[in-house]
Amino acid sequence: MTHSSCGDVLFYGYLPPPLSTALPNTSTVRNGNGCSRKNSTASNTEITVNRTHSRNSSLDLRTVGRIPSQDQLSRCGRGHSRAASLGNADCHKGQRPPELNTWPDNSKVHIIKAHHNWVVVAYAHFVTGYRLTDSCGWYVVFQSPVQDSVIERIALNAKTGGGGTSGSNNSTGTDVMLGIASGPLVKLWAFSTHSEPVRRTLIGSFNLGVRIEHLLFVGPQLVALSGAGSRSKAGVWHTSTQHWQTQDVAHLTTYDTAGSFLLLGTATGAINYIDMQKFPLRMKDNDLLVTQLYKDPNLEPITAISVYLTPKTNLCGNWIEIAYGTRYGSVRVIVQHPETVGHGPQLFQTFTVHQSPITKVSLSENYLISVCSEYNHVRSWRVTRFRGMISTQPGTTPNAAFKVLALEPPTAHPHNDCGPYGEQDVEQIFIQKVIPDTDTLYVRLASNGKRVCTIRSVDGSAVSCFTVAECEGALRPRRLLLCGHRSGAAQMWDLTAPIDRAVKPASSMPSGEGDESPSTEGGPTPDELVRLLSGCDLDATPVPQSPNRPIQAP
Repeated sequence: MTHSSCGDVLFYGYLPPPLSTALPNTSTVRNGNGCSRKNSTASNTEITVNRTHSRNSSLDLRTVGRIPSQDQLSRCGRGHSRAASLGNADCHKGQRPPELNTWPDNSKVHIIKAHHNWVVVAYAHFVTGYRLTDSCGWYVVFQSPVQDSVIERIALNAKTGGGGTSGSNNSTGTDVMLGIASGPLVKLWAFSTHSEPVRRTLIGSFNLGVRIEHLLFVGPQLVALSGAGSRSKAGVWHTSTQHWQTQDVAHLTTYDTAGSFLLLGTATGAINYIDMQKFPLRMKDNDLLVTQLYKDPNLEPITAISVYLTPKTNLCGNWIEIAYGTRYGSVRVIVQHPETVGHGPQLFQTFTVHQSPITKVSLSENYLISVCSEYNHVRSWRVTRFRGMISTQPGTTPNAAFKVLALEPPTAHPHNDCGPYGEQDVEQIFIQKVIPDTDTLYVRLASNGKRVCTIRSVDGSAVSCFTVAECEGALRPRRLLLCGHRSGAAQMWDLTAPIDRAVKPASSMPSGEGDESPSTEGGPTPDELVRLLSGCDLDATPVPQSPNRPIQAP
């Protein structure tokens, strides 16, 4: 009686699926708003795409993609829609599948990413880019060329400056850079959207030599990583030098970024880093310089890493803090004091409360959070700081223990990552997706597991991927949950207000050891779990035995 197809108060917007699914080797491709694409004769690497602006002046994305009325359905064939629905693709929103998994697999959203006021939605063979403005809301800006191989990784950078190629002196600059990876290959495009029509430039196609497992931007530099044991590699495309450099990084297991630095954890217990701004090359062989920053005292394989830069400092500054987890369940915090600059970070604290390998770790302003592989078991500690720096008085105190249960292997879908999400100076959250084919997500505080809200798909389709991003293009910054669906649509939810409400009661309580026990309203209740499992085929698989913990070094 209370569920509406328009969603609840948190529903922020709907990006409809394209009218037709693009396949490789097709001569024409239609974008999500039904506008045609025209070839440009200016350059053989540039293709122009027409923007579609909505005539609806509403600034709220909740008006985008409304369920069409009969009169609206009769106008679907028109080339331009007066509603803020991104064109006639809005018709798909009125069609509800009888079951969650009835949508064809090639039409579902595979990956969704966001950066500032840009969102890119990746399907099997192409990517569509959207931009948010105060006057027009979300609208389609570009679509990538159709790829022959299935897209496995994408990376988005929306604040690069200068031209897309070394020979370009474009004064308007480049709005967006988009990287697409399939297997060992990665393609990099630059999109200039300052003027009509949108100009797309293929910067280059690169080969890492091994399958790419992570694709990201560190500043304007594109980085491709592969963790294939002894054959693991790192590939970097540098904006200034316009050069693609590959480097062997043996036994790469995890990574994190801090400013212009890329930190790499390895299975040998070492933490290495690359200065992406200086892009140093060794003179003897012209290889990328990878510097060792720290070595685990027990040589435990490092499986998760998180870097916290105190305000007004950087990795080369006076104070850095790094938390990392190991294969044997240890969580360590290392720091570099102003007095010890030049001597490397020193071991500050060790926690051995997990019995399974650490999969995630996050060190923020107020909390240290770790996740192990046993059904995403979470431990959190409250961090004490003095003048922004971690302090031993009264020290780090245990805060909460709970699980973010997900009944699928953690490697089954890399774009269904539970988190934690959020900047280091704000309250971080987990996104709990209990079963693979579900239309329901649970948003929980990372500090204590308390449920923030429950998200249900407005069109009944299952969630295929999701991410959380800070959107800076609206009238005020918003923290959005972006969900890709099997129907090919993308749905957005504004989590700003519910997170603020969930945090206020906790912040008003006196601090102390264990004062924030997990709320009874965290994950799904027994009734909710039964509803989720009613459409699943359950199979009992034995849990792999955790590796034995080695003897700790003195």
